[in-house]
Amino acid sequence: MPFSKFGLHPDILRGVKELGFTRPTPIQNDAIPPAMAGKDVLACAMTGSGKTAAFVLPILHRLIGKPRRKTRALVVTPTRELAAQIDEHLHQLAVHTPISGAAVFGGVGMGPQEHAFRTGVDVIVATPGRLLDHFRFPYAQLDGLEILVLDEADRMLDMGFLPDIRRVLAHLPPKRQTLFFSATMPDPIVTLSREMLRSPVRINLERKPAPAVGITQAVYPVAQDLKSHLLLELLRRGDIKSALAFTRTKHRANRLADFLVRNGIAAVRIHGNRTQAQRTDALRGFKEGRHQVLVATDIAARGIDIEDLSHVVNFDVPHVPDDYIHRVGRTARAEAVGDAFTFVSPDEEADLRAIERAVGRRLPRVTIAGFDYSKKPEGRFEVPIGERIAEIRKRKAEERARSKEKAERKAKAEAEAKARAEGKARRVAESGGRPPSRSRRRR
Repeated sequence: MPFSKFGLHPDILRGVKELGFTRPTPIQNDAIPPAMAGKDVLACAMTGSGKTAAFVLPILHRLIGKPRRKTRALVVTPTRELAAQIDEHLHQLAVHTPISGAAVFGGVGMGPQEHAFRTGVDVIVATPGRLLDHFRFPYAQLDGLEILVLDEADRMLDMGFLPDIRRVLAHLPPKRQTLFFSATMPDPIVTLSREMLRSPVRINLERKPAPAVGITQAVYPVAQDLKSHLLLELLRRGDIKSALAFTRTKHRANRLADFLVRNGIAAVRIHGNRTQAQRTDALRGFKEGRHQVLVATDIAARGIDIEDLSHVVNFDVPHVPDDYIHRVGRTARAEAVGDAFTFVSPDEEADLRAIERAVGRRLPRVTIAGFDYSKKPEGRFEVPIGERIAEIRKRKAEERARSKEKAERKAKAEAEAKARAEGKARRVAESGGRPPSRSRRRR
């Protein structure tokens, strides 16, 4: 059935058509009608299910017929990337409407965001921390708010944002429509939903989390030190067109990206230690095809929406099965197809078994013909954390020793200068208050 069945405003349907949306996804079928009717919604929706449009379209339909006075809708989401993605999606769908929006997140200047609050854009998409930064000032008033969306609620829990969410709620009018989306429903999220929602329409709450049906999953057993070489081999053979590769740590993301670049692969990295400008540029370059591989930590697992992403590579096996599901959900989005490869070293087998229990089946194992699984790579891919810490401590000890030596030299020089000054003063005093003549000094 087409989107026109929902009774959306014609100008919104034009945006839907131009984005290439032809038929609603299951979450859109279930969530759009009650949301358009003004009801609260509690939905369990996985990444890649099309849930952004499931709440953006009802918001646009509700706001399009009213004159703008103040900000009327707020979307709260956990990461900068996801906030930027939702804001972009909003503008694309609203392109033929007068509805305005703005993204509010950290890592960039507050000036343009303050302007959005003061002018009263229709929709603000924000991360909790930066939203609370603005709430410290009188211009950030949302007393005209009609719709609140809480997106990726369980990710907020993982990132420790639940206290911030409760502080945000204290700044919002209690009478509003609330749309609550979460990929999983742990107890703290259930409690929060009960606090926020009034007689909600419940969607998919009993559904077991699982990867999208269009994802082909495979496991590549490989020694830890050979993972980077295996990925390089798959890229060079053309088995992988474009890949989002997830690593366990920021350090490993840096090492993998550098390794690929040294070996002629266009790769870039994105993680929490990168500036917002660097993160935005990396994501844009990957979307535009300037980079074949985007290496990321789990900060990006729910904030990257890339059309035609052929592969997700779990360079490191995630410790939590839900993280695996969110990672692989970056491909095969909106009912498309894609591949998810997981590189598993012997010490990661326990985490893999937990993932297989969660997805309900044993994932196929794959070995690559012609790849030397027994070779010893030159150097180590990663310096163990114990050695890194020891090296940092050694460097700091050397810096302290140099500082101490410098301070001792300075103190010695000051003492010698003081002694010379005192000696000169003593000689002047002995000569009756007059400095000795040049000839006497020479004698």
